Order: sequence, then structure tokens, then C-alpha cells
Amino acid sequence: MPSDTISVTAARNGLRGTICVPGDKSISHRVAILGTMASGTMQVRNYLCSEDCINTLRAMQQLGAKVEPGDSPPNFTLTGTGMQPVAPQHDIDCGNSGTGMRLMAGMLAALPFNSRMYGDASLCSRPMKRIIDPLALMGADIEACGKKPGCAPLLIRGKKLTPVHYDLPMASAQVKSAVLLAGMMIPGETSVHQPAITRDHTERLFEHFGIPCTTSEDGLDITVTGPAAPIAKDITIPSDISSAAFWLVAGSVVPGSEIRLQNVGLNPTRDAIIHVLRRMGADIEICNRVDCGEPYGDILVRHSSQLHGTTIEPHEIPNLIDEIPVLAVAAAFAKGETHIRNAAELRVKESDRIATTVGNLRAMGAHVQEFDDGMIITGGSPLHGATMDSYGDHRIAMGFLVAGLNATGETTLQHCASINTSYPGFEEQMRSLII
Repeated sequence: MPSDTISVTAARNGLRGTICVPGDKSISHRVAILGTMASGTMQVRNYLCSEDCINTLRAMQQLGAKVEPGDSPPNFTLTGTGMQPVAPQHDIDCGNSGTGMRLMAGMLAALPFNSRMYGDASLCSRPMKRIIDPLALMGADIEACGKKPGCAPLLIRGKKLTPVHYDLPMASAQVKSAVLLAGMMIPGETSVHQPAITRDHTERLFEHFGIPCTTSEDGLDITVTGPAAPIAKDITIPSDISSAAFWLVAGSVVPGSEIRLQNVGLNPTRDAIIHVLRRMGADIEICNRVDCGEPYGDILVRHSSQLHGTTIEPHEIPNLIDEIPVLAVAAAFAKGETHIRNAAELRVKESDRIATTVGNLRAMGAHVQEFDDGMIITGGSPLHGATMDSYGDHRIAMGFLVAGLNATGETTLQHCASINTSYPGFEEQMRSLII
């Protein structure tokens, strides 16, 4: 477990080393869910052993999946239920995971039993109406029982659903996946139209498990045909590019740095962080690329003294949303202005990531304008250390620890235990890179 309060000072001699960040969070959730519905036994390698993904795996065990330890903690054997899960004996604890809750809701809504999902205070303040509405069009009976309207806990009264075509009102891989997961359970074709391409891990994993799924040539329309009969198949999960993003920024902004990141997922719906940082002048090289199911490879990042501001385009936001806090840190060290707009979704993450990012950047001496849907950062001025709250948000905690590696004085982040929801071992890897 990371310390609840973590302090860093500038890495004056740079950051150097080779590390392997943990397995991809988005893929890990989906592998647990689809592996549980599959027939047969599969080897799962490099699963993300974070609190969020462990909660999803425990939920799947409640539904009848069998999990046997493998040769090391990220690896295990998963035996599925062959599309015959059992009713959970207890309420399902999703912890801090919006992904876990939203994806499971799609599957649970189509099953012949009732279930109830809950989570921590942060999760129970995040919007669930966005998945309740399309699932209701399919006939789902989901009641949001939270203190805030449309929020968890969710009471799901499982029943037979009917297929629909759903036009997503926003670009959301979680909403898309919830509908498609419900669709794989029922006879007929269920389709989703998205206004912009979102991460496509669900579609790729449908293919991996043999679930009939097609995607239009422009990538905006996805159709699944049910009821599916997924077959268990061994899988190795690549390292998470959203976790690697912290080191891509750290290596770019801390003088004297050279970091190699191994086996990082390079899915084209997830690699916007690389394209944006390169556009800002970052020195990033892809090595040993492998294309099989989910593409992955090694990433080498070196310090760049020529970082400059950029404008994040609207179409880039959906596939960059998790990386924006640490990208804002990079912008604070870059010369000129960086414009981040059309990102109002950040307001309803684990924290209000626009407010928390802007507030912490200002605490370190950065010049930032805040807007309802984003921020403009004027970079190039030296940052200084400060004591800041991460608000229990793992990406805010890690992003500002990265900022502290190139700031004068000491930088202290409070409420950092949340890091374990996505990146166990982050603090130890950070210390190992400091020369």
C-alpha cells in the first residue's frame, strides 16, 4: 500500500531506468467479466492487481467464476460459468471503480436474478444515469438508490431484455460497453453509434472470446449478435498506457532523464498521450512493437528541453481523458500556452479533475485559467514545491508527484492511498528511477 502522504524533491540528476508498469486497467476489468461468462478455463497473465480490478474479480467469483492463483500475483487461472452465472449472495462492492460498476450493470441487467452494487463515497457521487437510460430502453429495471439522483448504489432486477440501436449522446467507452455487454446476452443484434471513436477494448475482447461483433469502416457503429457463447482463451494483458503516461511526462520534463517502459499497450484508441507529447516536442521512441490482438511495445522517453504548448483538439479528448491531469503538468513546464477544452467529463471523475488540477498547479506557481470544460495553462515558469491535497484521486496524486520531481523545494501530496486503486507499486518505482 502507498503511504497516505508522500513527499518528493527534485530529481536533480534525472530519472533513469527500465520499468514495467502494471497491467492495463480497462482490459483487466473486461477480461474478468468476459472470462466469467465464457465456457472453459483460461490463463490470465499480467492482470492489474489493483483495488479496482480485484473488486471486479471478486464480484465475478460471487457470480460463480473460479479463480486459482498462478505462478505470480498478476497471473491466475479463470474458469468461467458458460453463460450460466449464479445469483450473488451479497451486495457487490465496486470500491472506487466506475468502469467496474458501469460494465457489470450491462451484464447483470440481462441475467435472471436481482443484484445490488455499491461503492465508496466517490463512486456513489458519480453519474450512473448515462448507463441506466440506454439499458432501460432494452427493458432493464435498474434503480439508482444513492443520496444523489442517478447515483449508486444500484439495485438491478434482472430480466429478459430486447435488442436496440442506441445513439450515444457522448463519446463514452463505458456506456458503449455496458450496452454491448447486455446485447451479447440476448437474441438479436444490439448496436451502438458513437459520436467519436472511443477505446475499443470491448470489441477486441469480443473477437478474442469468439463473440460475434462487427464495427463499421469509420469505427463509429458497433454491432454485437447474441446470445453469444464465449469460449475461454489464454490472454496476456499489456501494461497500462495510462499508468505509463506519468513516466512519459516525468522523463520529458526532468533534465537528464531516460526511461524505458516495457510491454506498454499501444492500442490506437489509447495512444493519444504519445501523439500529443510528441507534438509538444517530447523525445519518445517506440521499440519492439508487437501487433497481436492488443498491440504493445517498449517506449523510450528522454528529456526534452524544447517542450512547447499545444491545443488539445476536441476529437482527442475521449481517448486522452484519463491522462489530462498529468498532461497539464507537462504543459506547466512547456513554453507557451496549452489549451484543454471540451473536457467537462473531468468534473465527474474520482474528483473534479478540472478544479483539482487547476488548484494544485496554481499552488505550485503555474499560471492557469479555469473554464467549465477545461483550462488554459501558460507554461515555462519554474514550479515550486507545495503541500497539496490529492482529494483521494489516484491520478491527481501521481500527476503532482511527477510535478514535484522537477520543482524547487519539497512537494507533498496528501491522501495518496488511492494510488492503489490503479497503480500498486507506483511510489517504489518512482524512487527506483531517481538517480
